[in-house]
Amino acid sequence: MDIMSIYQLSKPKNGKEKFLPKIKQASLKTLKLKAPKIKGFHISSENRASSLFSLSIFLSVFMGFLAGGFFVNYFFSLDNSLKEFSFFQPNAGQENESSLSPDNGSQLISQEQAIINIVKSASPAVVSIIVTKDLPVIEQYLYNPFEGFEDFFGNDFELEVPGYREKGTEKKEIGGGTGFIVSSNGLILTNKHVVLDEEADYTILTNSGEKFEATVLARDPVQDIAILKIETEKSLPTLKLADSDKIQIGQTVIAIGNVLGEFRNSVSVGIVSGLKRDVTAIGGSFSELLEGIIQTDAAINMGNSGGPLLDINGEVIGMNTATALNAQSVGFAIPINNAKKDIAQVKQYGEIIYPFLGVYYTIITPALQEEFDLAVDYGAWVGRDGYGAKTEIAVFPDSAAEKAGLQQDDIILKFAGERITLENSLANIISEHNPDDVVELKVLRGQDELTLTVVLTKKEP
Repeated sequence: MDIMSIYQLSKPKNGKEKFLPKIKQASLKTLKLKAPKIKGFHISSENRASSLFSLSIFLSVFMGFLAGGFFVNYFFSLDNSLKEFSFFQPNAGQENESSLSPDNGSQLISQEQAIINIVKSASPAVVSIIVTKDLPVIEQYLYNPFEGFEDFFGNDFELEVPGYREKGTEKKEIGGGTGFIVSSNGLILTNKHVVLDEEADYTILTNSGEKFEATVLARDPVQDIAILKIETEKSLPTLKLADSDKIQIGQTVIAIGNVLGEFRNSVSVGIVSGLKRDVTAIGGSFSELLEGIIQTDAAINMGNSGGPLLDINGEVIGMNTATALNAQSVGFAIPINNAKKDIAQVKQYGEIIYPFLGVYYTIITPALQEEFDLAVDYGAWVGRDGYGAKTEIAVFPDSAAEKAGLQQDDIILKFAGERITLENSLANIISEHNPDDVVELKVLRGQDELTLTVVLTKKEP
């Protein structure tokens, strides 16, 4: 409805135009209002209409003022009430906003800078391992296969065919990997499969370009771990070893390595994707079961083997070992705690040694307990395989187990006070000890529970 439909134009007798409200005019006509008579004054009908119009304007303005005041007060009160809720307060969510905008950017920059600083600090202690070997030089030549048969074929019969013969040897690069320095006097940790060839030579190339001839001090007989040594008079930079038992899934990790044997100290960043993985690693003629290892999505490429997996503090939590060839971003690293004992043994004994008990066994499961009506659903069942069948040998002759009195079908419940289960196998518990350690065994023989004492021996290669 436009304005001209609310007001109509009329011409009073005095000839002046006035806007009169239709509604007011209708009211005057319908109610036939009479102007009041006031002494000394005379109000004409025209003046009455004008007065009523002015009054209506005044009342409208007045009511509008009251209504405005009411709503201003209402919304002011509402604003104060809403301020009680954090998402309406001026500073509400400031902490959350800071994690999404400028401050979060600062945090991201800080993490990025932390990674840069870690790489700068760690790289001098990360080395490339070059594998070389004296290989025969093969040359091609032409020869007459019928030489010496001239009497039969005649002197005019000439035939030359290509052949191959060895002409000395030359040193050639046949492989490579990564390692990292763990002691200032030159001990280097790497994977066993990197230095598996006992006839090869190993050269260490540092990040600064220095070359050192390396000696393989020890190869772990059970794990994919090896320790090398280089000779130098100066103190070398080292990496600090963290406690890998404290690793958490989702934490940031940094892998450094000699990618493809060509790109030294390449860096990749990711997270810990999984823990305590069991995988079988295969490479060339080398195959090994890796138990309890770390899974990460940080890129671990060929040549990264033996390099460090660092946490956000720049400490080593694992040693890069393997990658899944048929998948993306699936790499594996040996927890660094597994290598600490090897390092300590090499420093003390000059070799990596393992304690030896001397039994064949299987871990009892609820299924085996039910099938063979066993008294317990845990422990190491001596002289049995995973199906419960008897093994050819239960106890090794002249072993620590035989000397302690262990027998076929004994169930070792506890070793050095630790309960033996699938998650805590006998082999893992034994690996925590050293040769000559004296250990108590809790053994179930038939219905009798015995306590035996065993002196662990050294495991022979």
